[in-house]
Amino acid sequence: MSNFKEYEDAIAVYHNGLNVKTAPIFCWDFHNEFLTEVKSFFLDLNKLNSIASKNKWVQNNWDLKSSLRDEVVVVTDARLSIVFASHNIVKMNGYLEQEVLGKSPKMFQGEATNHITSNEIRLAILDQQPFEKVVMNYKKNGEVYACLIKGYPVFNIKGELSHYIAFEKAA
Repeated sequence: MSNFKEYEDAIAVYHNGLNVKTAPIFCWDFHNEFLTEVKSFFLDLNKLNSIASKNKWVQNNWDLKSSLRDEVVVVTDARLSIVFASHNIVKMNGYLEQEVLGKSPKMFQGEATNHITSNEIRLAILDQQPFEKVVMNYKKNGEVYACLIKGYPVFNIKGELSHYIAFEKAA
C-alpha cells in the first residue's frame, strides 16, 4: 500500500511542476461514453453474426459494420416478431432492445402512420420482396418521427425464409 502512496506523491509533484494543469477526471465521461459505444457495437455485431450462423443465412452483401454504426438494425423472425434490435434504437426512439424483443414492429406505429405505406410494406413482406419506405413512427415518449426503413427478407441455405432484416434511420 505504501508504494501507491509514494507513486501518488511523485505524480502530484510532477503535475505541480507543469505549466499546464490537467484534469483527466473531466474527460472520463467522454472516454466512458466512447468505450460503451464500442462495446455495444461489438456486442451487436456478435449477436447478428450468431443469429446468421445459427440460422444458416445465405451470404448477403450488407455492410453490417457500417449499418450498426450509422443506423438501427432490427431483425424479426419469419412471423415478424423482433429477435434483435441494435443498441442505436434507444437513440432513435427511446426504446431499449429488451423492451422490443418478442414484439411486432407495428408497436412503433400509430395514428400518424400512413396506412397506404404500411400496406405497401405488408405486401412486400408477403411477397418476400425488399422494400424502402419512409414511415411515420412513434418514439417511446409519444413523439412522431419520420423513419426511413430498408427491409429485406433473409433466406437460409435451403432457400427458406428465415428472418427479415431492416436498416432504419431518422428521415
